[in-house]
Amino acid sequence: MNKEQKSINAMRVLGMDMVDQANSGHPGIVLGAAPMVYTLFTKHLNYNPDKPDWFNRDRFILSAGHGSALLYSALHLSGYDLPMEELKNFRQWGSKTPGHPEYGHTVGVEATTGPLGQGISNAVGMAIAEKHLRAKLSRENLPVVDHHTYVLCGDGDLQEGVAMESASLAGHLGLEKLIVLFDSNKIQLDGPVEDASSECIRDKFVAMGWDYIYVDDGENTKLISDAIDMAKDQQEKPTLIEVNTVIGFASPKAGSSAAHGAPIGEEGNKKTREALGWTAEAFDIDADVYEDFKSANESKGMKACKLWEEMVAQYEGKYPEENKILQRLIHKDNDVDYDLALSKYVPK
Repeated sequence: MNKEQKSINAMRVLGMDMVDQANSGHPGIVLGAAPMVYTLFTKHLNYNPDKPDWFNRDRFILSAGHGSALLYSALHLSGYDLPMEELKNFRQWGSKTPGHPEYGHTVGVEATTGPLGQGISNAVGMAIAEKHLRAKLSRENLPVVDHHTYVLCGDGDLQEGVAMESASLAGHLGLEKLIVLFDSNKIQLDGPVEDASSECIRDKFVAMGWDYIYVDDGENTKLISDAIDMAKDQQEKPTLIEVNTVIGFASPKAGSSAAHGAPIGEEGNKKTREALGWTAEAFDIDADVYEDFKSANESKGMKACKLWEEMVAQYEGKYPEENKILQRLIHKDNDVDYDLALSKYVPK
């Protein structure tokens, strides 16, 4: 297999092994959506694992929080401070790899998710903040606030009221830097999506003011990358990219609800490895996989971070007052006396 496919399969096998070792979790999305997450992390997402709180980083929210093993695999391989030992302790008490992502607990996690739809709403709020601060602080040739917010969601997310209300607002506000990747595997927890829903997602989102792109092959990273490029070029609307995937790809349970929320199991794990051409033992990842992620990000996110720091130095000289606001935001120095601000609302 080529370098790219090896890295994608490394993410798949890592996530599958995490779920099997914990005897709990959701391997279906790990196996089905890995090409999407790989493409995003290596070709588009601007991040710096050495400076995970870099202010102008792109945000990635896993709204389908049950797919946490896929996110943890990506963070580990990308160089975040999430060692292999933590992956081996997936879903164990005290680990940095809880069953659903928790903001502030695991480095690289941008939002606490799990209840479906919630991550989409979080992302809309982040995209609103980005657009507001970009208008307030960025200047010509000095775009100190200028980043994208990405989401990975599933069919279940798009059936939630909290997601649809937020999506409607996102379309109304024209949040052009919000990009939602829809893992369209047409399977839910207990059966096919068509048993519960017959609506057209495309028509629904277009009616809410979104752009819509369809990728018919979730294994084709070029098609996925091209779709993300198109979404990044959009200047007026948020974008939903529907990617046709197979839940539990390469496993004996592929394409069925049985792949959603239960371990693949010893025999299934063995057959999945064979189908993927993976011969390494559990949690054994070759150095060239780490190098693939590292080299991709050195020419992308880490380079963007360095250029941004140089830009902020110029910004400070040209716009000292605006820079004071920027620095307060960066250092979370809100300088608000909440007790004083809320005191007038205390019952007499």
